[in-house]
Amino acid sequence: MRAAVLGSPIAHSLSPVLHRAAYAALGLTDRSYDRFEVDEAALPGFLADLDVAGRDGGGAWSGLSLTMPLKRAVIPLLDQVSDTALAVDAVNTVLFHPDGRRTGENTDVPGLLAALRERGVTRVESAAVLGAGATASSALAALREVCAGPVAVYVRGPERAAQMRELGERLGVDLVTRPWERAAEAFTTPLTVSTTTAGANDHLAGAVPAAPGALFDVLYHPWPTPLAAAWSQAGGTVLGGLDLLVHQAVLQCELFTGIAPAPLAAMRAAGEAALAG
Repeated sequence: MRAAVLGSPIAHSLSPVLHRAAYAALGLTDRSYDRFEVDEAALPGFLADLDVAGRDGGGAWSGLSLTMPLKRAVIPLLDQVSDTALAVDAVNTVLFHPDGRRTGENTDVPGLLAALRERGVTRVESAAVLGAGATASSALAALREVCAGPVAVYVRGPERAAQMRELGERLGVDLVTRPWERAAEAFTTPLTVSTTTAGANDHLAGAVPAAPGALFDVLYHPWPTPLAAAWSQAGGTVLGGLDLLVHQAVLQCELFTGIAPAPLAAMRAAGEAALAG
């Protein structure tokens, strides 16, 4: 059985490392996991040309992992999409079924929740999100489960603010948007989720309070980010992008193989070794 991760750029992806480690730990010698450089324009053709049944001798396909910029672009190409993926308008997992159907799932939301639970963050009175992309949408959906009060989202520009307010209404989240220039105010909440690109939150490292709550910075390279390092030095709880990547990959592996639980420890160790190298 075959699986792969698609995206553009894709060379940096740790997904092959994580999934191959899982297959090795489970003794699945008939499984393979690859990566393909595919952008939005090429995605329809890639899916159309995919020999899902394995008639070419390469083995049948179980599914695909998707990263940016494909999480939204794939939705019109699928036969069915899960409620979670529809709610956040993002599919990161495609499953191929024996009857020919393609279905879409989102493992980022439950993966983020699992990562928080692992570190003891199960309920907070308020929270903040930095950024307004696909990962921010998944973070909002996850915070719906753990945040009892308001969520402040710090964004650049009125258009993104309006998009996040609309998403908050759809998810039933008590959401308020604030300008990016006030992002340091996020650190007064018990939980801050940063979904920005590399370098975008570096200037906030000097604003970490003396007794911070929890920070989930979804980057994993370079790691630690200046913000994560300052947060840890101040004694706060810090989660990184590898935590999210591993937990969502665990769920993907279970969907691709039908075996649960997937070997979390083996996958995390492989990811840490790859980053260290």
